[in-house]
Amino acid sequence: MGLYGDDMDSPSKPTVHDVMRPAVTTVERQAHLAAAAFLMHRAGDSAVVITAGPQNAQPVAVITEADVTATVAEGRDVNEVRIGDLIGKEPVMIGPDATVGAAAELMLSHGIHHLPVVEDDRLVGIVDIADACRALLGQAA
Repeated sequence: MGLYGDDMDSPSKPTVHDVMRPAVTTVERQAHLAAAAFLMHRAGDSAVVITAGPQNAQPVAVITEADVTATVAEGRDVNEVRIGDLIGKEPVMIGPDATVGAAAELMLSHGIHHLPVVEDDRLVGIVDIADACRALLGQAA
């Protein structure tokens, strides 16, 4: 899908950089889904970003709690399903200088709740719909 949000609406509006979480939990596509679920639980996150590899921090997918739930509901074993089995299209991403409003619009238009934040083709954070809503409503995280 590519990178969105290279332009800002106004310098006075909050940016993705202002609300993103820089400490992103990542996992490689060869890992089992159970490992992703464990990492999400341990980190208190609702998603993990799948990167191209340990030396390449470019996001290739986002796995969410909803993906884990859907896999279990389908009767599949999370200890056997590999992350790579769930990877579909390229993730929608956003730049750190985009406005929070642009991030929220992007998530809503694509029906997603998480956006990897990318700068110079490298993962620098993640923003989710709750982060965006809090910022747009002027509430502290």
